[in-house]
Amino acid sequence: MKSERPLAVVFMSKRIHRGSDFREFLKAEGILKEVEALAWKRALSFQLQQLRKEKSLTKSQMANRMKTSRAALDRLLDASNPSLTLATLDKAARALGRKIKLELVPA
Repeated sequence: MKSERPLAVVFMSKRIHRGSDFREFLKAEGILKEVEALAWKRALSFQLQQLRKEKSLTKSQMANRMKTSRAALDRLLDASNPSLTLATLDKAARALGRKIKLELVPA
């Protein structure tokens, strides 16, 4: 009797990206830069929101400390909005008693 490979093995062997990493998959799909930018923004938004909560600041109080509008703060904290300026990030960091540390590393 001929032994057949299980269906899962057959299916897996037809995958184009088998053995590659997720970054390579995103690069092949042409969306790596977009996904990385959104991931950075989500991480920053999460960190800013956590720090705001630790300091027991309302959004209005934080916006006042930043000398900006509540709407501008909402855009900064919106994880799905990839728009961000260093000036706005610096204002947010200072409002939370923090400073920004950026580093350029090889691509």
